[in-house]
Amino acid sequence: MSTTIHELLTAAVKQLNDPLALSSDTVRLDAELLLSHVLKKPRSYLFTWPDKRVSTADTAAFHHCIGQRATGLPVAYITGKKAFWDLNLQVTPNVLIPRPDTELIVELALTKKLPDNAVVADLGTGTGAIALALARERPNWQIYATDNSMKALAVAATNAKANNIDNVTFLSGSWCYALGGLRPHIIVTNPPYIRQSDYHLQQTEIRFEPLSALASGDDGLHDIRQIISQSVNKLMPSGWLLIEHAFDQGKAVINLLNLHGYSMVSTAKDLAGHDRVTMGRITLCS
Repeated sequence: MSTTIHELLTAAVKQLNDPLALSSDTVRLDAELLLSHVLKKPRSYLFTWPDKRVSTADTAAFHHCIGQRATGLPVAYITGKKAFWDLNLQVTPNVLIPRPDTELIVELALTKKLPDNAVVADLGTGTGAIALALARERPNWQIYATDNSMKALAVAATNAKANNIDNVTFLSGSWCYALGGLRPHIIVTNPPYIRQSDYHLQQTEIRFEPLSALASGDDGLHDIRQIISQSVNKLMPSGWLLIEHAFDQGKAVINLLNLHGYSMVSTAKDLAGHDRVTMGRITLCS
């Protein structure tokens, strides 16, 4: 006999709470998202119809998804999608999974007084999350999204098409070098910033994400140093640089921006009260 939605979720939560499964603080939510994915229904459907019986095929598919999640595989890689801003993004193991904290850099960029047709660069775009969110909010901006990974750029381009966004150009290359002769009014970036020795890289679910999008030298600042150094001669005079970083790197990034002649340097905190985005304005004419 088929199993109900309530029974499936109860069993899944028990399986994900098993000591042999990877620890997660969101097992109930994980199970609901995966069942919604299998049934192709919103989560509200699960609450409205808990006694609805699920077909044998869908039950088997759900069990497979829960088995994957129990190994630590992120929900976004199982479903192949992730919400960010007001976008629905395709996600593959070739790209970092967008985090809610990254929406802060979008919010901050939108507060800057830029020309109506501003040139904007998103370095290390991954899924295209930041670039596409800005493009959605500012359709007259000329946005360039770069990445060193052609596979990541393919995902980002797919997301642009799926979300009907056409004011983003995708460029291949490392950091500011990918921009060629372009002179952005603002550069935004969520670069790798985890220390290579950080145990999280091997022992938590982020081990499934591309290491090149996570780790950055012994202190986690290798790529941030490159971006700050390169951006000085790349930004338009009075242009802005906004960098997402780890919760404990705010002071270090402030020092690097000051060292390279940036002014109006400050750090913004995320919803948890942690330093998350540090920004500065270029004052050197180049």
